[in-house]
Order: sequence, then structure tokens, then C-alpha cells
Amino acid sequence: MTDPFHLAPGTQLVLATHNAGKLKEFRDLFEPFGLELTSAGELDLPEPEETGTTFVENARLKAHAAAKAADMIALADDSGLCVDALGGDPGVYTADWAGVPRDFKRAMRRVEDALQAKGAATPSERKASFNATLCLALPDGADRIFEGVAKGTLVWPPRGELGFGYDPVFMPEGYDITFGEMPAEAKHSWAPGQTGLSHRARAFAALVEACCEF
Repeated sequence: MTDPFHLAPGTQLVLATHNAGKLKEFRDLFEPFGLELTSAGELDLPEPEETGTTFVENARLKAHAAAKAADMIALADDSGLCVDALGGDPGVYTADWAGVPRDFKRAMRRVEDALQAKGAATPSERKASFNATLCLALPDGADRIFEGVAKGTLVWPPRGELGFGYDPVFMPEGYDITFGEMPAEAKHSWAPGQTGLSHRARAFAALVEACCEF
């Protein structure tokens, strides 16, 4: 029996996002596999309310809403920044900290203000992780979950104009530059048999190992 989650070249996927930056990252990641990726935003699909309290719950909400609305295999990513000194905040509310409309300069400032209020000044006091959960959902309601984590330290002021979101303040372990200073190929740094660098690349590597041809 054919695996319904098998993503052969030419497979059409809808990415459950209205975020152009996220769509670009996933198109870059999927390019070697010959998959055709569109987005919920391009299809003018409604955005479901993210009522989950975990990354998995929110990824499932978005993936199943897109799969049902588009009648296609859908992929959703729920990701966030978890700061140790802030008890894991902003976590699943990472995007909410940017307000409406989204302003991630304001969001980064809010995180920095919270760290300063805690007296978190040294690198050891500013540990954080980016977490990504991918949900691959079918129109019939079945799904699979893939997760990835990238650990690092928060810096201030923000550095770099690459990437998006909180990338300019996140310096991954083992590096002296932020995700905002890192070209996409270095940030993803994925190849068969490797785990990748970013949280999204690591979750993607798990998906590829399970579902793609390479």
C-alpha cells in the first residue's frame, strides 16, 4: 500500500501560512525534492484561530484547516522562541509579542526589556531556543508530526538584516553571528544524513527522512 504521506517529486503542498518569509524558507528547503509549494495566503484561505497551548496543538490546527480548505496535503509550522530566564516565554505566543500588525522590532525590544528586568546580562543568563513543530496533514484528517530545536544565546542590539522574526537577536550555539547575519544556506545547512542548523531545518530533516525521496 502506498504511504499517503509519501512526497514524490511533483507533489503539490499547501503551506499553512500567510508569512512570506516563512514561505520563502520552505520553498528553499523543498526545492531539491521537486515539490510544488503554494501557501494559504496565496490561495486566500482563512487563518484559523491559534487556540492551542503547545506548538504541536497549533501546528495541527493550522495544517488541518488548510488541508480541508484546499483539499490538498498541507504542511504547517508552529515555531517560537523560548527564553530560559523568562520561563519559556514568549513560546507559543512568539508572534503575538509582535502585535498587530506584526512588528518584530517591537517584539525583540519587548524580550530585551523583560531580560533586563530580570537582570539577565551575561550570556549564561540569556540562553534561549528556537523550537519548530511541523505537521503534515491530509484532507481526511490524518497527520504526522516532526520537531526540531536550535539552542543559542540572545544578543543586543539586533544584528543583521537577513532572515525574519527574532533572527537578529538569536546567536546559535557554536557561532559568533546571529541568524540575522547568516545567509539562508548556512542557516538551513541541511543535507541528507545531516540534522541542519536552524530549528526549522532540523524539523524538516526529520520530515524528509520519513516522507521524501533523495
